[in-house]
Amino acid sequence: MASSRAQYHLRQTCVFVNLHPLNKPEVMAHSGDGTFDGDGNLVDAKVRQLVADQMQALVKWIRRLKSESL
Repeated sequence: MASSRAQYHLRQTCVFVNLHPLNKPEVMAHSGDGTFDGDGNLVDAKVRQLVADQMQALVKWIRRLKSESL
């Protein structure tokens, strides 16, 4: 849980200094609940989908920021 709290605090800091973080979707994955295998590979299908959704949102966010800077 400490990593999740650290990520949340980092996001608060980004807002304070007016950075442009990707706010949603969030991905929270815990290493102790079968989300990762013994080699550290992500094996939980739900979390894998969340990561895929986040990557799609990141592409859209980059395109939006790029068009606003023109």
